Formats: sequence, C-alpha cells, structure tokens
Amino acid sequence: MTMLEVLDVSGLVTFQDAGRRGWQKFGVPVSGPMDWFAHHAANALTGNPLDAAVIEIGLGEAILRARRDCVVAVTGAGYEVSTYVWTFPLWTSFYVRAGLNIHVKKINGGNWAYLAVAGGFEVESILGSRSTYLRGGLGDSVHIGDLLQVGQPACEFDKLAACVFPIEKYMTYSQSPIVEVIPGPQKERFTDEGVQTFLNSEYTLSKSFDRMGYRLEGKPITHISNAGLISEGMTMGSVQVPANGQPIVMMADGPTTGGYPKIANVVHADLPLLAQCEAGVSRIRFRETTVEAAQVKYRELFKGLQTGVMSNVWSGAYEN
Repeated sequence: MTMLEVLDVSGLVTFQDAGRRGWQKFGVPVSGPMDWFAHHAANALTGNPLDAAVIEIGLGEAILRARRDCVVAVTGAGYEVSTYVWTFPLWTSFYVRAGLNIHVKKINGGNWAYLAVAGGFEVESILGSRSTYLRGGLGDSVHIGDLLQVGQPACEFDKLAACVFPIEKYMTYSQSPIVEVIPGPQKERFTDEGVQTFLNSEYTLSKSFDRMGYRLEGKPITHISNAGLISEGMTMGSVQVPANGQPIVMMADGPTTGGYPKIANVVHADLPLLAQCEAGVSRIRFRETTVEAAQVKYRELFKGLQTGVMSNVWSGAYEN
C-alpha cells in the first residue's frame, strides 16, 4: 500500500537494507547502511525484521507526507525529526496521522539518519537485496514526488508507537571517538614508527568522503618500502594506507579488492562511531583489540537490538 509521499529531499537519500551479500566475488559491494546499528534499531522500534529496508538520509534532509496513518521511527546522529507542531527525539517511534508531514532535519553531531516505517518499505530487490548502490546502478535514490510502498505492519499501531530505544546504554556517538581495530594482514609492511603513529595519533575526517570510503587526515604513516601490492579482498572497515601515508577506511560501498596495504580493520561494533564522525570536526583515535574481544562486543550490541526496545514509555502526543 502507498504510505508515504516524498515532498522534498536533499543530500544523499537512498533505501538500504542489511546489505547485498554473496556477490563480492563478482566485484559487487555489500552496500547496506553506513551505520548498521542505527539501521537495525529503527527496524526494531517499528516491529520490522532487523534487516528490512529503511530510508538512509545522508548529509541532507527529507520531508515526507503520510498518505495513511502510520508508525515511524528515526534513528542515527546529527538530525532532529518533527511532524506538525511536535518535535520527537531520535531513537523513538511515533504515530503519524494521514495528511501530516514528517520532517527529518540536519543539525550538528553526525552524518546519517534512518527512517523506518512499520511494515517496511517495499522496493525492488536486486541480487537479493533492496540496498541502493548508485555507482553500480543497483537501485535509485529517493526523489521528490515518489510514492513509497509499505508492507503489512507486524502488529497493531498502539503496540508499536511511543517506544524508545535506550541508545545511551549501547552506543556513545562522539566527535572524538576511540575506534577499536584488529591488526591488518599487511601490518608488517609498515615501520614500527608507522604502526605507533596510527595507534597514537589523532585523525580527522577529510571533506572528500562518501559511502565508499572515509579519507582521514593526520600524521602520515610510514611504510617499510613501497605502498603497492597485488590487489586482494577487502571488507567494510579495512584501513588502507596509500603512498601519502593518510589512512582510508573502506565503508558500505567500498570496493571488494584494493591494492594498498591494510594496516588494520575497524571492528564491526565500532563502525557506527566512525560513520557518524563529521568532516573537519572529528578527532578520531584508534585502539588495537583482539578478534575475540571484537566478537564479544558485537554480540552484546546485537543482543541489545533484540531486547532493548522499551515499549510505550511516553504517551499520546496526539491525544487532545
């Protein structure tokens, strides 16, 4: 059924589900959300499967009109959301009457917001995923005038609206995060001084960043010899270091192979912290951890997504 009409968009606004897996061997990136935790939480708040498609709003804004009554949640960092005369906090679900507008507005403190609607967005699945990958022509961005189709909600609206996800218990978004990393497969191709530079220096996000990669700026990391190698596989979070010594972190639309040595890989649990760092503002530091500790950290976050939603904790903004 048609649930929402797009009145205005700016920035990069696309549909993203949990990602397009199983196609990397053919050169197709996983894509999916830049902030996987916020994506999953938006779905949890609206009663959807955690991997359902939502609208990802990056570095811009969106205004949508409800064509029918619906329940919506917006998560992420650096945004505020309002409808009619009410402003709602992020990481909550709220009831929207037919005819009212939903305005997701960019403010400071992050890059990406996720708008989920109870029932999930029904968009075309390509190679097993509803994620948009613009460089590869898979899917399309959200445009003014689009009429968005939504599936059947999991339960009655009164059980889905007025819920809160206690984000402060699980994730602390910051412009000065400490991001944990696992040593990369080419760590030995860097000098000891270069490795210490990476782990003990402060980096900021370059303004030339996108869904493919985050270029960082800071003290150069030194290689033992040249910075080239035969291209090999990469994952989201791979930290490549080209000849200029400035690290590049592969993100959601990152290529599946690369020809620069990888000094480290950002752990999955901390990718949301990096994703929400602002260009020119952030002060990012890296800390080495182990595979085992990274797995424990991820499992705790995922358990929080399954159990953390607090139901009906604030009431009736629409009751007169």
